[in-house]
Order: sequence, then C-alpha cells, then structure tokens
Amino acid sequence: MSPTPHLSVVIPVYNEEAIVEQAANELSAGLEARGWDYEIIFAENGSRDRTQAILTEMCAKNPRLTWFHSETPNYGVALKAGIERARGDLVVCDEIDLCDLVFYDQAIPRLERREADLIVGSKAARGASDQRPMLRRVATRLHNGLLRVTLGFKGTDTHGLKAFRRERLLPVIARCVVDMDVFASEFVVRAWRDGLDVLEIPIQLQEKRQPSIHLFRRVPNVLKNVARLVYVIRVRGG
Repeated sequence: MSPTPHLSVVIPVYNEEAIVEQAANELSAGLEARGWDYEIIFAENGSRDRTQAILTEMCAKNPRLTWFHSETPNYGVALKAGIERARGDLVVCDEIDLCDLVFYDQAIPRLERREADLIVGSKAARGASDQRPMLRRVATRLHNGLLRVTLGFKGTDTHGLKAFRRERLLPVIARCVVDMDVFASEFVVRAWRDGLDVLEIPIQLQEKRQPSIHLFRRVPNVLKNVARLVYVIRVRGG
C-alpha cells in the first residue's frame, strides 16, 4: 500500500461484533480484485461488545485496515473524524451492513473521470430498490422531505453510501456543525447548496442486520439537529 492510497473507505461501527469481520473481509477481497490501492478506516464509536477486540485483530493481519475509537456512540462525529483521517484522493463513506461493491463499480469510475464531485447512493431515486421495513422507508422520505422544505434540498436521499473527491469536499466537511445521523444529511445538503457537482445513483438496498439504534430513539435527536441546521444556514447564513 502506498503512503497515499487512491481510495479511502470510511465505515462507522457501533456494537458490530456479529458482522464486522466478515463484512470487512468481503469488502477487502472485492477491492483487491478490482486492483485499487485502498485503505479502510473503521470509525468505532462507543461499542460495548467485542467490536474493538475484533478490529484490533483484523488490523494486525491486514495493513490496509485501520481503526480508531471514540468513547461516545455518535455516528456523525465518528464519520466526520474518519473522513478527516482519510488519505485517499477518493473517499467512500460506507455502512458495515451494506458494503455494496456495485456502488463502488458505478461511483469510482465517474469520480475518476471527474463527472461529479460527490456521488450519493440513493435509496429513493428512480430505479432504486429499498428492502427495509415500510416504517423505515417512510421515515427516510419524511426526513428528506423536511430537508427539501426547510433547506431547499434538491435530491432524494442524504444518508448511506457516498463517494467523493476529497479535495473538493473537505471544505464542506469543515463547515458542518451537527452530529449524530444528521451530519450525513448536512454534508450532502451543503454540497448541493454550494453548487458542487452532486450526482445521485440508485442503489439496491438490502441490509445485513437490523439497525443498532431503534428508529424512535433517533427521532428527537434528528429533529433537534435539523432545527439547529436550519438556524445556522437560514438565520445565521453559516
């Protein structure tokens, strides 16, 4: 692996002892088969199971894998820190229960040809297939509808798979102010609002396990962070 790999993959993990090793091995094998020079960064945050021990063992065996620990379970803080640690020209934000190599095959060549600055794997775009339970599909559409009404978001999805050119999106990352799940939304919304070239591609979504945090436990933080984001962008002009 070169000192500055071509591709960095950032994956937040929280209490993922059941799937983290298999998912990492499958993703690594897929990236190796494609001949890409890569690193995978696991942004572990607040796990209380064996996730940390498994990550330590995995990274000792494979120098392309690294991980770091954040004490508090916070998806947004972990994802942002992972992106800031990334060294690749191209960065993919992935999910441990997805690791969809079809998305990589579609997104990486487009970024290399500079067809876009940011590519979002959309669960709601025309041609997508979302196999999650109905309640979660509805919640996604309500969340993105709220972003359209309050912030003028023009896309169909903000959370999940993303690939981007690091030098173009790092200034956007630096300006993000919210955390938890809404960090991913702020990242995409700011890219749209800044006039960057954002491309959505439909994905076929079938998760490998149930969410680690129950949907209804996430709602208060989502609403609070969306309200804060609206204030910062609409009122303060930040």
